Amino acid sequence: MEVAILTVGDEVLAGDIENTNASWLATRITERGASVVRILTIPDDRALITETVTDWADSFDAVVVTGGLGGTHDDVTADAIADAFGRKLAVSDEIREDVVETVALHRGLDPDTIDASDLDLDVDAWAAVPEGSRAVRNPEGLCPGCVCENVYAFPGVPDEMKALFELVEAEFDGDAVSRTLYTPQPEASMVEAISAARGRFDVTIGSYPDTDGENRLKVTATDPETVTETVEWLRERIDVSAVE
Repeated sequence: MEVAILTVGDEVLAGDIENTNASWLATRITERGASVVRILTIPDDRALITETVTDWADSFDAVVVTGGLGGTHDDVTADAIADAFGRKLAVSDEIREDVVETVALHRGLDPDTIDASDLDLDVDAWAAVPEGSRAVRNPEGLCPGCVCENVYAFPGVPDEMKALFELVEAEFDGDAVSRTLYTPQPEASMVEAISAARGRFDVTIGSYPDTDGENRLKVTATDPETVTETVEWLRERIDVSAVE
């Protein structure tokens, strides 16, 4: 399963907010055996989001979009995803009620005695998702996530994004298996061994320099036996202190 991750937000591009969502998602998706093949950050630009989602939805098995959902002026992600699939935005009674209940509880009000008209909030703007998509109720915040065809959209607030992804993560699956070798050898001294391993085995090998005196080699393939063989082959040629 090939997955692309799209983070949306002017504040991310400006460096005002660190893009922890993309790294967290990439880790979780990879742990499930799927492959993250694209990560991109773009501004709150409806046309650009639409263009990217349209292209990626056709190119990859799944697209995960974070940021730009909600009812503020720069929240255009839901509109853009709807545009990508030629749909309008729609609001279900269930999600509208969930938004009203969330706001009421946050304000210390009784949700059983409150409806949308009692709130100084455009409830529908916060509850809307592309027509025909599957809304995912937000256990940590106000705005729902949604699944439109193979596009998964979540709010950009990290706690909300994580909670929503965990509700659908079983839908991300794959056969990739990885093991990590730790070595005190300088990265440059391992170039020949890594290149030879890549040529000998059907694997990918990532080399990651660390600052604590140990470098990491991550061996990945769809066949566990191939990963094991590669790890053992490398252990005979480089100084390995540990394997995970």
